[in-house]
Amino acid sequence: MQTLLSVLKKSISKAVLLSLAFGRIHSFSQCQTGPLSDSSLFTPQLNTKRLQTLVIGVGSAYGATLMGLNSLWYADAPRSSFHFFNDNREWQQIDKVGHFYTAYHISRLGVQAFEWSGLPRRKSIWWGGLMGMVFQTPIEILDGFSSAYGASWGDLTANTVGSGLLIGQLLFWDRERIYPKFSFHPTALARMRPKLLGKNLLQQTLKDYNGQTYWLAFEIKPFLKNNSGFPDWLCISLGYGAYNMVAADKNQSRLSGYRPYRQWYLSLDVDFTKIRTKNRLLRSLFFLLNNIHIPAPALEWNPADGLKAHALLF
Repeated sequence: MQTLLSVLKKSISKAVLLSLAFGRIHSFSQCQTGPLSDSSLFTPQLNTKRLQTLVIGVGSAYGATLMGLNSLWYADAPRSSFHFFNDNREWQQIDKVGHFYTAYHISRLGVQAFEWSGLPRRKSIWWGGLMGMVFQTPIEILDGFSSAYGASWGDLTANTVGSGLLIGQLLFWDRERIYPKFSFHPTALARMRPKLLGKNLLQQTLKDYNGQTYWLAFEIKPFLKNNSGFPDWLCISLGYGAYNMVAADKNQSRLSGYRPYRQWYLSLDVDFTKIRTKNRLLRSLFFLLNNIHIPAPALEWNPADGLKAHALLF
């Protein structure tokens, strides 16, 4: 029961945070003149009203979200002194990669939002870049005071690394060259345990770690000579997933007759931020599309099947 509640809580929390970040922050920042990966198109000029709107709007929504989560998940749960719970061995660490991905993209939106307010570039990187940690850390604190859960060092570390990857890139390269991305496909395992892995497609996208794949898309052209002629929108992606997990603990899955294993992928990808447009709607769409791995040919290696080729993998 504790494992089920933990999975539900983390899945819904991720959905709420992403919804808040994408909905609130991007609605504030959609008027930015250029994509996050090219600061040369944006000249900072502090707009006090925008900054106040950003701080008040995001702060209010953030506070309301935490109050809602506390009421929904923790109000009826027994309280305890603050403690940690080690869940680092669960789900083949797919949930930790999910924390990394979520923190990165909340930070990404945060930087764009603060630049939209006219805050200087370096301050926008730090203030916005830390939002991934800021948005997710209080959930671990609430977990720590609940006897049913416990704060997770693994989650906190993943949050920090996710935000750190964005901040580091923007400070050293002044642009993103590595993009965490996400893809999902339904699996037959969800029908085995619908309460744990999801009853419908939306629930399964959040809860069925067997169908989740996380990617790191690497730009290629910046690492080549200027006259290479290589398309700047084409990337190489490294993916990670896992399968045969019908319980959080792999030993429980094995007792049910399933042997969990990891999956590694190599694929092509697209950097949508390289598509230049003055249309705000398209600019927002391309910004969001850069969070997702598009279907593409891929190679997969896993210990159960060895090397496999996919004509099209999402």
